[in-house]
Amino acid sequence: MLRNFKSDLKGKRVRARDGEVGSVDDVYFDDERWVVRYLVVDTGDWLPGRRVLVSPASVVPGRAEDDAVHVDLDMDKVRSGPGVDTDRPVSRQFEEAHARYYGYPFYWDGPYLWGSVQHPVGTGGPVTSVPGGAPARERVRELKQAEQQARESHLRSAKEVTGYRVAASDGDVGHVEDFAIATDDWSIVKLVVDTRDWLPGGNVTIPVEAVEHIDWAMRQLRARATREEIKGSPKAS
Repeated sequence: MLRNFKSDLKGKRVRARDGEVGSVDDVYFDDERWVVRYLVVDTGDWLPGRRVLVSPASVVPGRAEDDAVHVDLDMDKVRSGPGVDTDRPVSRQFEEAHARYYGYPFYWDGPYLWGSVQHPVGTGGPVTSVPGGAPARERVRELKQAEQQARESHLRSAKEVTGYRVAASDGDVGHVEDFAIATDDWSIVKLVVDTRDWLPGGNVTIPVEAVEHIDWAMRQLRARATREEIKGSPKAS
């Protein structure tokens, strides 16, 4: 089922097996594969001032459309997990440490959205161990080192990209308003574009395949379509 980030996921409560751990504040998505790799969870009053990364592999299938996002983790696991500087992308080193800490396979080791499988694993049964997994203390040490080394990656914040200008092949046409996410495999299927400041018509949706390039320095998303084609795109629901 498709769910919009801003209207359906952002602010939704996150519940571990033994209690509530916070709410969804952001998602990090892969700008090459157009798939959500992490939920950024604001731990609120539970751990004031802290945000943690939670992989979709921990989300209980079929319950992302419930009144909360249910994760197959206990509160202590989340408490001891990696924090995140939400003003930065997440590096591959940080991703490796995150996977080792939670025991998830690497999503980049295979041809599918989640590595060797199409859907995120880690729920509904035992989690596949990461080859060469280290003891818990060593995992935490690796994680801390990776946090310090975080510099560049293909992971981007949905909150960051919201508001980026959308340039058609013949001129500006709007700005990014939202992301439509398929919560079965957490792929981003469509972008919601607000055209009201450029063209009459309000919000329309364009498939991610129509995106040619994202210019992070210019805060601009370039589309292959013309202004007229985007204007005639399906209206956002």
